[in-house]
Amino acid sequence: MEIFFEIHKDLPKESPGGDEYTRQAWQLLPPLSQPNILDIGCGPGAQTLELARLTDGHIKAVDNHQPFLDHLQAQATALGLLDQITCLNQSMFALSFPEATFDVLWAEGSIYIIGLVEGLKQWHSLLKPGGYLVLSELVWLQSQPPQAIQTYWAENYPGMRTLEEVLNLFPGCGYDLIGHFTLPEKGWWNYYLPVQARINDLGQRYHNNPEALTMLNNEQREIDMYREYHDWYGYEFVALQKSS
Repeated sequence: MEIFFEIHKDLPKESPGGDEYTRQAWQLLPPLSQPNILDIGCGPGAQTLELARLTDGHIKAVDNHQPFLDHLQAQATALGLLDQITCLNQSMFALSFPEATFDVLWAEGSIYIIGLVEGLKQWHSLLKPGGYLVLSELVWLQSQPPQAIQTYWAENYPGMRTLEEVLNLFPGCGYDLIGHFTLPEKGWWNYYLPVQARINDLGQRYHNNPEALTMLNNEQREIDMYREYHDWYGYEFVALQKSS
């Protein structure tokens, strides 16, 4: 894990995306006045900062890796957004908030950690009646993908579903679908290009460290897989409203 965090330390994002896609996802929601927002698994907080620019509400940003929260705190301070953002070290598996606290839950590139269905169910009670959940989830965009990419994701995210399967889950978990869109390829390279630069740098530094090289090779394999097979899978941004 030390090598993992060295790869990801101070990167602008911890998942594919970008400010323009956070804005696009926010615009799927109706206008909200001073919403109470929970950003779950916020990482270094690029989307948290963008949400603060987009709304006059307050955002509680939670993550269980303190260096990510420290980075977000420093960025929010530098940008004059700290009065809108509270950073909290919490696990998404055990969020300590009363029921019906939030108008919006935001899980950009993070719900896979707990699992899509588990997150939908566990977090449901945190929303006020009629509140909103915005998430992004890895999905198959086409049926019958090549064996190489099927095998890769069977090893790394065995719960991965087709887009149709994901969209059909929401009513049974107490949500109505408001809108969705697929993250374009540019959003992936917003994430992968900084990771690639870090891999190149650390590969030279750790050329005699087998454990570090294994981790670096795993990260490189993910990038290479996306480069070759990106037509077959992607991140789907989804906006939901609590229905029951």
